[in-house]
Amino acid sequence: MRTTYIAKKAEIERKWFVVDAADMTLGRLASEVATVLRGKHKPIYTPFLDTGDNVIIVNADKIKVTGKKLDQKLYRKHSEYVGGFKETTLREMMNKKPEEVIKLAVKGMLPKNSLGRNMLKKLFVYAGSEHKHQAQNPEVLEIKF
Repeated sequence: MRTTYIAKKAEIERKWFVVDAADMTLGRLASEVATVLRGKHKPIYTPFLDTGDNVIIVNADKIKVTGKKLDQKLYRKHSEYVGGFKETTLREMMNKKPEEVIKLAVKGMLPKNSLGRNMLKKLFVYAGSEHKHQAQNPEVLEIKF
């Protein structure tokens, strides 16, 4: 009888990828990045282990969305105090914190547990075209859609 392959922590090799987000759609970019962060693109993928790679996203301020999402998509948060409910539109978030928009989109596509939180730590998002991870020699990740 054949057994299912399970990766060991010592066998996991992590690469660094850089993605240029200029003129990409937010959701399509986030789903591809989430796949790489989880490690589903590798043959050694194991659901309960973090087998994914590190991802750097540059030009986060140049992403695109379709339809009326800039004005209709809302980001909600509550401070746990009475009257502490705040709503922000996507347009306001893009003006203030474009990095946070991509991080929240990718976070929603990762597991909702400690494994997903550790995967999110391997995501680095920058609004401009410069990043500080040159020493890791990141490869360009081509996203086709």
